[in-house]
Amino acid sequence: MTMIKSNAEQIVTRIQQSCDKVSRDVQEVCPIIVTKNRTNEEIQEVYSLGFRHFAENRVEKLLERQSAFPQEDIVWHLIGPLQKRKVKQIVNRIQYFHAIDRLSIMEEIEKRLNSPLKCFLEVNVSGEESKHGFTTKEVFEAFEVSKQYANIDIIGLMTMAPFDASEEEIRQYFHELKEISENINSEKPLQLSMGMSQDYPIAIEEGAHFIRIGTAWFEEEE
Repeated sequence: MTMIKSNAEQIVTRIQQSCDKVSRDVQEVCPIIVTKNRTNEEIQEVYSLGFRHFAENRVEKLLERQSAFPQEDIVWHLIGPLQKRKVKQIVNRIQYFHAIDRLSIMEEIEKRLNSPLKCFLEVNVSGEESKHGFTTKEVFEAFEVSKQYANIDIIGLMTMAPFDASEEEIRQYFHELKEISENINSEKPLQLSMGMSQDYPIAIEEGAHFIRIGTAWFEEEE
């Protein structure tokens, strides 16, 4: 068994265990393979194991991946911030965008879209200056603003916990995002994009629907 296959089995097991812990259906959780800095051979192996949701955080890298993997059954996610000048290059080539982090980017995305795009509003729950995203107060206005755009389909909220946060702090940040999602005036329940390699079990327990996992697929645990 290869390391990647072993890692994948472990991730699937942990997802199931986290769902069981809080009585969630495992089908509610979508693991995304973050391909940043990985080789095409590594990505091909994960694909061969049956996973279909892949992500990059930079436009240029995602376009490169699409050229290397033209399979029509792959679902592409852009999970990093997007500059206005790059919007037209990418928005009609992805199925999900996880990082609407300011009002000005919405107008540009809407202008360039040919059909609806599933998007998440990025929320800086921890308040870190180094992180992008709306504050926990601004996100309510941002959601209302998004309603004027026909092709921007806000399906949920995204956040990242600080890398050096304690387990208790991580749980608090993820729980707060869930509470915010429940208090937003939405006609449908909002989904949550949160959790990475180091904290995705906690994210699932706190309600994550999309977990963005990178190194855990490809490297041995320390």
